[in-house]
Amino acid sequence: MKFIYIVDHYVPFPSSEYGGVWNVVAENDEECFDLITEEDGYYSQYFSELRQNINKADKYSLLDELPSKVVTSFLT
Repeated sequence: MKFIYIVDHYVPFPSSEYGGVWNVVAENDEECFDLITEEDGYYSQYFSELRQNINKADKYSLLDELPSKVVTSFLT
């Protein structure tokens, strides 16, 4: 079963004023983390907080089997 994750991505000022959000289709928290870290090399120094944010993320099960991927991201 796959899930859509809506993950807050905190990045402190002055690198970012607001942080961002990732929307990811993944089977589990670990795959979600891997997909985000593969996509985002710019804010890699904040990946330690990313695991906590994935654990707290809203997660919804999907009816269809979609490929695992980053659907969209918005980072400031």
